Amino acid sequence: MKKIFLLSLSAIFLTSCVSKQQFADMESNYNSTKRELVSTKASLQECLIEKDRNLNKVSSTEAQVQSMKDQIASLNEDKKTALKQVENLTVLTQSSSDNIKTVIAQLSEKDKYINGIRTAMTQKDSINLAIKYQLTKELAAGIQDEDITVDVEKTVVYISIADKLLFKSGSATVSDKAKAVLGKVATVISSRPDMEVQVEGYTDNVSISTATMKDNWDLSTARATSVVRVLQSDFSVDPKRLIAAGRSEYVPLESNDTPAGRATNRRTRIVILPRLEQFFDILEQKP
Repeated sequence: MKKIFLLSLSAIFLTSCVSKQQFADMESNYNSTKRELVSTKASLQECLIEKDRNLNKVSSTEAQVQSMKDQIASLNEDKKTALKQVENLTVLTQSSSDNIKTVIAQLSEKDKYINGIRTAMTQKDSINLAIKYQLTKELAAGIQDEDITVDVEKTVVYISIADKLLFKSGSATVSDKAKAVLGKVATVISSRPDMEVQVEGYTDNVSISTATMKDNWDLSTARATSVVRVLQSDFSVDPKRLIAAGRSEYVPLESNDTPAGRATNRRTRIVILPRLEQFFDILEQKP
């Protein structure tokens, strides 16, 4: 085949009267052009491959751009939501702040109210201690007896007097010796006109039944009433301040199984207490 090709060329060259030098140049140009064609095809192929790569990159970039757009849109929505929450929180905070201020103001008023009650209670305690001191001092002057007790119990001052100093057995008549004791008590009572005086009678559990007294209720009440009458009639204590109460045998201090216990339970108690309306006035004050 090659030989035929060369012969054909030779014939053409001979026919055309082409020189060898020209043939060589043409052959060289042909080979060069062929190489350029191969190189161009290779370059074209690389360009096509690069184009595909670039297209892929563009698609990926577009996808990234869209994703970023979606993220920006989502962030904008989140921003709007956050701003709305901040607005709501601001309103809530303002409302809470107002509520807190109101509560603080109310607590302040309540503190004043409580402090007022505490002051009143402290004042009451001080008065009770002063009354106890005064009673103890009065009763100690010329009267030394273990059967007379002065003490403070919760909100009141009381004097407990054994019945053997006040009455004969089964009797509700106050003895002359007892009137000396009651006179000293009346001195203290009269110095405290803003307080009430409650006289309480107590018995043991030994039953009594006479023409004038049916049971220990009658006896305890009659004894309390007798003491009240002495305070009013003999020592001019205002009767509006006096209260007579019988407790019978039902509030014993000791067991009634022994003579000593029964003797302890037979007693009269004089209670000096503040007027209840004074404390109700305090409690009814609006905080």
